Amino acid sequence: MKVHFFKSIPIALPYKKIFSRLGHVQGLTRLNTAQRAKVDRYINEAGALVELRGASLRCKIRHDAQAVAIESADAVFKSAVLSGLVKDCAEIMLLGATAGETIVNAIAQDILNSEATRAVVFDAVAGEMTDAALDWITRYWNQELRRENKALTKRRMSAGYGDFRLENQKTFYTLLDLQRLGVTISEQYILIPEKSVTAVAGIVDDGV
Repeated sequence: MKVHFFKSIPIALPYKKIFSRLGHVQGLTRLNTAQRAKVDRYINEAGALVELRGASLRCKIRHDAQAVAIESADAVFKSAVLSGLVKDCAEIMLLGATAGETIVNAIAQDILNSEATRAVVFDAVAGEMTDAALDWITRYWNQELRRENKALTKRRMSAGYGDFRLENQKTFYTLLDLQRLGVTISEQYILIPEKSVTAVAGIVDDGV
């Protein structure tokens, strides 16, 4: 098994999703012209600080109703929900992405400086761009897998969902070698910098 690293992930700012996220924040739902200009400026400033990087790993698996074992690695995901997701799969794809520490440090500094609006906007940008990075990696692999008449499952799953316990984050971290992306993991299985995510998708015959 060999990890595939993406040193830079080129995506456009997902404005609609960012504003959708901000629409749930009190005070940012309705903006006058001046306020909109300020938010637009913050979005662009945040985008310039995001440094998207990613990693992926294609793994052969064995599974039953309660667990998914990764061949060639001493790793087992104990989760009936995950097992259901990959019930038709002989392989899975582990995915990871990070927005980098620069944007996270900027958010922390804004909070310290009581720049609440700027911090909220920066947080929304970082979160949406990190999710978009996973989408980008998924599209990359779907193009590659199409040559084999295969595709990733439309649904992917992250540690912490249902019975797929957060402690599985350690397995993602180790197998994806996320330290090479500048990511660390806490004793509580939280990835640092905060705007870092992992997920798993199944590999199925195209059309399944």
